[in-house]
Amino acid sequence: MLRSDFPFAPSRLPVFYGWIILAVGTLGILMSLPGQTVGVSVFTDPLIAVTGLGRAGVSNAYLVGTLLSGLSLPWAGTLLDRWGARTTAVAASLGLGATLLFLSRLDRVFAIFSPPVPVGAAILVLGFFGLRLCGQGTLTMVGRTLIGRWFDRRRGLASGLSGVVVGFGFGIAPQLLHLWVEAAGWQGAWLQMAALVGLGMGSVALVFFRDDPESCGLRLDGNRTAAPGVEDRPAGRSHTRAEALRTAAFWTVTAALGAQALVMTGVTFHVVDLGAEVGLSRSEAVFVFVPLAVVSTALGLVGGVLADRISVRLMVGIMMVGLGAGLYGAADLSTRFGWAVAGFGTSAGLYGPIGTVAYPRLFGRRHLGAIVGAEMMALVISSALGPSLLAASRETLGSYGPALAACSILPVAVGAMAIRLRPKV
Repeated sequence: MLRSDFPFAPSRLPVFYGWIILAVGTLGILMSLPGQTVGVSVFTDPLIAVTGLGRAGVSNAYLVGTLLSGLSLPWAGTLLDRWGARTTAVAASLGLGATLLFLSRLDRVFAIFSPPVPVGAAILVLGFFGLRLCGQGTLTMVGRTLIGRWFDRRRGLASGLSGVVVGFGFGIAPQLLHLWVEAAGWQGAWLQMAALVGLGMGSVALVFFRDDPESCGLRLDGNRTAAPGVEDRPAGRSHTRAEALRTAAFWTVTAALGAQALVMTGVTFHVVDLGAEVGLSRSEAVFVFVPLAVVSTALGLVGGVLADRISVRLMVGIMMVGLGAGLYGAADLSTRFGWAVAGFGTSAGLYGPIGTVAYPRLFGRRHLGAIVGAEMMALVISSALGPSLLAASRETLGSYGPALAACSILPVAVGAMAIRLRPKV
């Protein structure tokens, strides 16, 4: 593990280093974009054309690669606690860059070797595994965990500020990536991303990431009066991962984030075809993410401020109402566009504050990497199911409608779980 004073000592800076951590941790989450479904969705059609696997085949390869990466995340969370944030983030950045480099040459691999369908699917699974493990999984986990470790009383505010940037960045990403692909081609876009993430983000993590304020001689929130090392939980004790997994609160929060991940991954992955089903062009379908980004950005900031003042179960309840409204809108984007924007924007805006605030508040900071690793496994597996569920509905039943209707059960079930929690949770 690198020393906290390399290449400089955070304690010597005139500002609380947690704000710098907030900035670079948020950047790390943004740099996970190529491994997020919102980053992969723009490349779905080129992959279908290059591999010849069809929409269901590519979706199933995405499912398998995502499932395998999800099962690896508890191990990655343990490494985060053991190796530290810097080493883990550098390794994830380099791994994501290498995966993007590999995918940018996928057309040549298939053109030269013409692999049979099982081999071609296995190659695509390998690429998706790298994208999801290093991007959606590890880089996101490190960024969120860092922010949670550096703040206590201002954790909600910090998560809200981070959520503003992440929500807006992810919201406009499909439109920007669409323009990027048009300008550089899908191979060129992935190649340029490989350099940006692997070299750029890897360098930022190496220079700026630090594990917690105590290791730098600082205190939570930059507090100059509280005793060093004071935990944010009243009992002063952190839960282990095994203890957290035995609580209803862990599974309620994780189920809420998992439901959001499943639905939004499925809708985002197939948004172009989902729009085409109701007569929208590619650009019109992708445009839905622009106003959605505005709503999620506003709700992310408001939700972050409220997260310091209201219960986790109330935030979960509001998030599930939004998710239900978004599903209603997604069933017909041509006439219910506003429902989709308002609903998904609300649930997406609260996703970051809940994920950042809930786990350290409920379980402490000492084993946060391991706990968040278990949570991320559930989220990644949930996100793996979304695209395949919608693809199966489209190809088997001729429409995405039945799958979207089935998904509407999720916000109702998770809302019922939240009601059963103690009022102060």
